[in-house]
Amino acid sequence: MGENKPYKRVLLKLSGEVLAGPKKVGIDAEVVAALCDQIKKVSELGIQVAIVVGGGNFWRGRYGHEMERTTADYMGMLATAMNGLALQDALEARGVYTRVQTAIEMREIAEPYIKRKAIKHLERGRIVIFACGTGNPYFTTDTAAALRAAEIDADVILLGKSIDAVYSADPEIDKNAVKYDKITYLDILNKDLKVMDSTATSLCRDNHIPLIVFGIDNPENIVKAAKGEKIGTIVE
Repeated sequence: MGENKPYKRVLLKLSGEVLAGPKKVGIDAEVVAALCDQIKKVSELGIQVAIVVGGGNFWRGRYGHEMERTTADYMGMLATAMNGLALQDALEARGVYTRVQTAIEMREIAEPYIKRKAIKHLERGRIVIFACGTGNPYFTTDTAAALRAAEIDADVILLGKSIDAVYSADPEIDKNAVKYDKITYLDILNKDLKVMDSTATSLCRDNHIPLIVFGIDNPENIVKAAKGEKIGTIVE
């Protein structure tokens, strides 16, 4: 996709921590409002938007590994459903038609994930939020983002992070860390760069899905990334 040429269909991956803002836990209404203002702008450009949201602002890990992994992962999936509903509420308050689809059935509050239904919603200009990850333990929401992007044939995954690009090392720790404008998935795996987990990275690589990694601290970057502007790091 050329520079300044908007993508047709994007999948935006948001971590749960992003929704918590400075508090690091729970949901910060001002942060969610700022994000949803920008997501609305992307939709108004005629770009189809799907979102995968994490749950780390409510639930992380297993209480020092004391909890059985499967149980802990299912609790994390429930946390993503809460975040999905929060995003839906904020978007609909802005007049944007939105659907939440969950990988675990909870019919009273959201639709079950059905690929064809999701694509129909997107084609009608609705924003679709995918919650509950893949619906399986042992898989992260990064992997869910890669899987859903492949299933709905998204042009790109937009990965909003706390740092503004992919670096050779953590730039806050290593002053000599090199910023990459472009990098391959194979490089990420070989250099063990912590962009996405290895399962998600391999899934993107195998399905030829480009990834744009950018700083989410400025929510306006969402619009820039969706428009194909030069921002952050492109992973191909």
